[in-house]
Amino acid sequence: MRVSNSWFLIVGLIAFVMAPRIEREAPNIGAWAYLIGVAVAVLLYLSVLLHEISHAVAGLAFKMPVHSINLHFLGGATEIEGEATTPWREFVIAVVGPLTSLAIGGLALACVDLFDQGLVRFAVAALAGANLIVGVINLVPGLPLDGGRVLQAAIWAVSGRRGLGVVVAAWGGRLAAVAAFTYPFLLPAFGLRARLVDYFMGFVIGAFLWAGASQALTSAKVRSKLPSLDARRMGRPAIGVPATLPLAEGIRQAQLARAGSIVVVAADGCPMGIVNEAAVMSTPEGRRPWVSCGDLARRIEDGLMISADLTGEALLRTLNTTPASEYVLVEPDGSVYGVLVAKDVDAAYRAA
Repeated sequence: MRVSNSWFLIVGLIAFVMAPRIEREAPNIGAWAYLIGVAVAVLLYLSVLLHEISHAVAGLAFKMPVHSINLHFLGGATEIEGEATTPWREFVIAVVGPLTSLAIGGLALACVDLFDQGLVRFAVAALAGANLIVGVINLVPGLPLDGGRVLQAAIWAVSGRRGLGVVVAAWGGRLAAVAAFTYPFLLPAFGLRARLVDYFMGFVIGAFLWAGASQALTSAKVRSKLPSLDARRMGRPAIGVPATLPLAEGIRQAQLARAGSIVVVAADGCPMGIVNEAAVMSTPEGRRPWVSCGDLARRIEDGLMISADLTGEALLRTLNTTPASEYVLVEPDGSVYGVLVAKDVDAAYRAA
């Protein structure tokens, strides 16, 4: 679990806002009201932690690794590796968080009358109110809120198009952002006075929702291009040569074979290295007969030999795991298919 620096800011803000109410519950408590406010804020964030733990448990139930739980200014976030593979999994992982908050809020609300007037009753009531509000707000159908993911899952299930669900839910998030920006200005119409904290929180929440929704739209745009990324189609034919072969001869053989890359192989034909294209281009022609292909080859380390059948998101994830300029593409039987050049992937993505 990680706690960001902004978490301490919101704890201080909650304590500052609650201090006057705590003083009404316990007159003459003085500066202790702020310390009790901090304790109440920590109690509220423990319920936020339970909200995030429910997301993590749901992800683990679907065999999705959970990297961390982060608490920050506006609540929390659970970092789950990968994405749900079905609408049902997306729905379950998203909805358990708000349901947990509503359950905590409902239980606390049912327990309020068990306590006499005082600080304990105040803390339990605050826990109930905060969790009910968090649960309801998180069900608002707009990304990056949990309710946006619920909407995304529903549209995905009906249409069969995940991308459409993301776009609709992201625009829902932008509408929610506009609502957050404008709500302080609408309070006077209901006979309520907008405080400075209302304007501040309206701006912060609105900015958070707008940024999250915009990021989701960008992600959807990226995803729409992924089907065009096919390692086999983008791969360059390659020839295998011994490490001692002069570079000039290697280039000549590659031209005859109409191959776009050169792979250095061992005596048994096993790939050992990839001749770097940039290094070849920077080597003067007069020196190429005296430089061996092995001198300009990058050793094939873990992650540089990838399946020729990779496509889309799986391909990008593999390339991002081990950044390089070239990769050896291999067939399922281990034989070399060709070489994938990173700049060719970039060009294919921009052209999509």
